[in-house]
Amino acid sequence: MSTGAGTTTPVSSGLSRLAPSDQSVLCSAICKCQATPGIGKDGRKLNQVCVSSRLKELDKLLSGRSPYKPEVNYDMTQEPPEPVMDSEDDTQPHSWLRGWIDKYWGDPDKGRPAWKPNRGYVRRPDVVIVNDPMSSPTQDNIRMVVEIKFPNDDLGDGQLEAYVRIAGSFDKTVLLESSECDCNRVEESERKAEELDKYAVPASQALYTLLRMYLRGRLPPLPGGVPAPAPAVP
Repeated sequence: MSTGAGTTTPVSSGLSRLAPSDQSVLCSAICKCQATPGIGKDGRKLNQVCVSSRLKELDKLLSGRSPYKPEVNYDMTQEPPEPVMDSEDDTQPHSWLRGWIDKYWGDPDKGRPAWKPNRGYVRRPDVVIVNDPMSSPTQDNIRMVVEIKFPNDDLGDGQLEAYVRIAGSFDKTVLLESSECDCNRVEESERKAEELDKYAVPASQALYTLLRMYLRGRLPPLPGGVPAPAPAVP
């Protein structure tokens, strides 16, 4: 059974393939995390960790109603790939992948091969944008799978091919380079938007105003700080 490994699949990339509201939210997070990424113990900039953490906290702030779901693990041995979700809340990713593997991987009804790490059995896109935030991010609920790349962050073997399988088509898979976000323009656009928001905000835009403000650090963080992300594959 295919697990997403193989030759490179041509996947359309570019900011222009995202809806304007998605461009605004994701570039807000990217620009914020380029400016203040956090630094790991080895001295590396933690840009990806920063983006994922901000989107996770945003989803908490919105009580799970954000359409932007970061770092959802997918079981690639199933067709279509199945999201690994919390057993009590199928809108939230399972918080401990190793524990899920130990408990569920051997389910005979799923026909999975014996677990071996680094085989591509589980994949985790940077962001899955869903149609209905209150439903599980299964393929029929996915609007777009987005892989974000910062400088010196290379694609892994079979990574994009796997994300095409998760999304269900090439048209719903996007490679977004951080350099595509014009952070000066983002900052200016948000400043102007905030001026307009003082007077009137259409209901359909209110959510995205909140998203932009939070991701750019203009709303206070939630108590308890930002949790460290779990590893993609044990």
